[in-house]
Amino acid sequence: MDKIDVDGITIAHELIGKAGDPAVALTPGGRFCMDVPGLRELAENIAAGGRRVLIWDRPNCGYSDTVLRGASESETQAEALGSLIRKLDLGPTAICGGSGGARVSLLTAARNTDICSHVCVWWVSGDPIGLMQLGGFYCGEAGTAASMGGMEAVLETASWAEHIGKNPEARDKLLAMDPRKFIEMMQKWSSVYVPSDTSPVPGMTLRDWAQLSMPVMVFRSSETDLSHTRATSEWVHRLIPHSKIVDPPWRDDEWNYQSGRQRAGDVGITIFTSWPKLAPQVLEFISQ
Repeated sequence: MDKIDVDGITIAHELIGKAGDPAVALTPGGRFCMDVPGLRELAENIAAGGRRVLIWDRPNCGYSDTVLRGASESETQAEALGSLIRKLDLGPTAICGGSGGARVSLLTAARNTDICSHVCVWWVSGDPIGLMQLGGFYCGEAGTAASMGGMEAVLETASWAEHIGKNPEARDKLLAMDPRKFIEMMQKWSSVYVPSDTSPVPGMTLRDWAQLSMPVMVFRSSETDLSHTRATSEWVHRLIPHSKIVDPPWRDDEWNYQSGRQRAGDVGITIFTSWPKLAPQVLEFISQ
């Protein structure tokens, strides 16, 4: 793992594969870090196909800096990814990700078209239930904690736990914040998750969708997945007329199945367990 300063933010990252090979940037979901099981294995599988793969910790994730600014957390993370690709001089990069990583990938590609060769996304979050879950988890839990117990209480929330555990500076950064200012930021960030009639992805405007002229592949979501609905993936496909929509290489109830196994405490299981299976389809698509 390496760290680099990007626009005043320290970003932890790793490059897998041979220098000079065409680049791929992979972003996971949630506030999971680049060490989450399933992500690295996917990166290694793609690197074995002749690509140089960037995995990284987004701001507020893993070993990267705590950053509380911007219109939304995803937009701040997208700005960081675009700047990171430029700082590492990776050249035209296939920008790929799932769940929250899909949102960050789409925002990054739309606002950095000159460095994006392809876009590939899966588990695109959307629809009222899925978006309200995001607002509650990312913002509501921590904002409510701050209102009841100040920033000390925020340290105990599930949404910040992994980041604080991996980056001790995050604890100090959060404790130094004025709870009122923190709550204001959580209110601002949560407002992005209000369902829209014009765009399925929080933060993506119609102008952003129009910028996606590069090849785009969307993995169709499951009918049973209320966090990343099939309707959302198909709406994304319609907004990008030249995009390709395909079925993923896993069971139809993958999200519910892996979530259940994780809650049951199955050793080594995460919701990203099957992600390495994506490599053949991703490699085939980005080779075109």
